[in-house]
Amino acid sequence: MSYNHFTGQDRVALATLIRAGHSQPECAKQLKKDPSTISREIRRNTHPQTGRYHAGEAQRMTRNRRTQANQQRRVIMNDLRLQRFIIRRLKRHDSPQQIAGILQKEKKYIPVCHETIYHWIYTERRELRGYLRCTKKKYRRRYGTNKREKQREEAKKKRIDVRPAIVEQRIRIGDWEGDTIVGAEKTQRILTLVDRTSGYLKACKVDVTSAKRVREFIQDVASQLPKKKLHTLTLDNGTEFSEYEELEERTPFDIYFAYPYHSWERGTNENTNGLLRFFFPKGSAFASITQTDVDKAVRNLNTRPRKRLGYATPSDVFHGRVAL
Repeated sequence: MSYNHFTGQDRVALATLIRAGHSQPECAKQLKKDPSTISREIRRNTHPQTGRYHAGEAQRMTRNRRTQANQQRRVIMNDLRLQRFIIRRLKRHDSPQQIAGILQKEKKYIPVCHETIYHWIYTERRELRGYLRCTKKKYRRRYGTNKREKQREEAKKKRIDVRPAIVEQRIRIGDWEGDTIVGAEKTQRILTLVDRTSGYLKACKVDVTSAKRVREFIQDVASQLPKKKLHTLTLDNGTEFSEYEELEERTPFDIYFAYPYHSWERGTNENTNGLLRFFFPKGSAFASITQTDVDKAVRNLNTRPRKRLGYATPSDVFHGRVAL
């Protein structure tokens, strides 16, 4: 994700997410921004007295900073004596940071920060760039970077729009959706697999969220069920599902991925995770939860009558005791 400036609307959304208890990475995912952008915004615009991030206060602090920066830039443009001093020091190959330090120390001129000097050079006196020690050159991408590797991995995934049309019709058992719900510790999760047609749920407490542990659980589920009930599996884009190629080789599943931030493409899974949150509320720690606790909640949901199933239970529909 590329960096872009926060708008007032972005700040309102961020403040709402923070109040709801979301972490910075979760806020970045929801707002479709780089995590460093979220971190920078919170660091710059958190109220110094209250220690809280408020959208209106953040907007005011940003506006004040911009006004102050614009005033500093005008200081250089309107002060010929200061301009001559900066140019003289640049020609001695002093850096803008050193020049700013001298201005702060000597008190002979109005002090300005090094960023203001850089801005003045690049916007008003571009011919002075040659005196800077580090002049930017054309960027050449290095091959084998993490970003390029991630792009290659993403390109290999089969997306939801190439999934067989029969999956959308919900007329057969065996089309599954998968994701995890996160505890307050962030490291401990509950992995969930839900059959789209019946709503039948399988879930596992995961103490250490690793791709290997997730793959092993899904393989275990697949080994307990007949092949005719294992057609497709549609997953979230989390790194915990990164061993999907090996999983596809070891199970009958054809694996597909929803598009990033398109949680509605796994609507059955999202809805079921919401039902499971009744037993394990958002913000609660999962350290004290056992697999027995998870199994008890799963059994409750699988034997709960559903309106969309004509008040049959997911378990009855999945095991064929009630016709679709």
